[in-house]
Amino acid sequence: MPKDIIVGVLALQGAFYEHFKLLNQAAAEVVLSNNRKWNFIEVRTTQELERCDALIIPGGESTAVSLVAARSNLLEPLRDFVKVRRKPTWGTCAGLILLAEAANRTKQGGQDLIGGLDVRVNRNYFGRQTESFEAPLVLPFLTPREDGVKNEPFNGIFIRAPVVEKLLPVIQGEQLEEAASDENVIAPAKEAEGDRAKDQVLQPVEVMATLPGRTRTLKEKVAAMGLKDDVGDIVAVKQGNVFGTSFHPELTEDARIHVWWLEQVKDMLGCEDGDE
Repeated sequence: MPKDIIVGVLALQGAFYEHFKLLNQAAAEVVLSNNRKWNFIEVRTTQELERCDALIIPGGESTAVSLVAARSNLLEPLRDFVKVRRKPTWGTCAGLILLAEAANRTKQGGQDLIGGLDVRVNRNYFGRQTESFEAPLVLPFLTPREDGVKNEPFNGIFIRAPVVEKLLPVIQGEQLEEAASDENVIAPAKEAEGDRAKDQVLQPVEVMATLPGRTRTLKEKVAAMGLKDDVGDIVAVKQGNVFGTSFHPELTEDARIHVWWLEQVKDMLGCEDGDE
């Protein structure tokens, strides 16, 4: 009998509870075949993580999450989940920082990263809590409406938010150059072994959303990535199984990104209609 799909939300700190409301809304729109169901669970232990087919790392305080994860012996299992087993993973705000291969504006030894996205993030790019803001975002990846009308902009909520300031080469070991600065930290390398490594093809980072009208921080590789010179601050990226957003979709009443992500999970897990 086909098993349910278990999606975990890392519940060590931050806005994990808010994701469940939108996940349940989204599940009503993303129907599984063969009477399968979506099952959403809180993840605080390696045993709970082992049950998961996909994972959300919510917003919060990235340093606090990494410290609690380290004390709970979750960091290495998380890296294995994301970078070796290549399970679908989505990080929002602090989650994006943790899923980056490099981060600046942090002290060496003060922030452990999980990695999985070949990007460097700028932590707290927009300033302090009092400088939080909301902005309408055009998200082309959202499914068009059936009536042909374009989707309304998504309300992006930015709270001490990071941005992606650099796309890193998708070459094992290249991230080491990011460690040259005392303000940068990098995620430990984690490679698959044997046949699993042969099956994995490293994919480039896709820029999924930008915030126009802000100071552009992506100063390198614009031409190489085929981006326009007027590209705004990068606030959403995807690379293979990993998706990251600078903003907090879970703090809105809008489940469209959660719907899209569950569709991605369904596709990555091969849950097509008629599957046994």
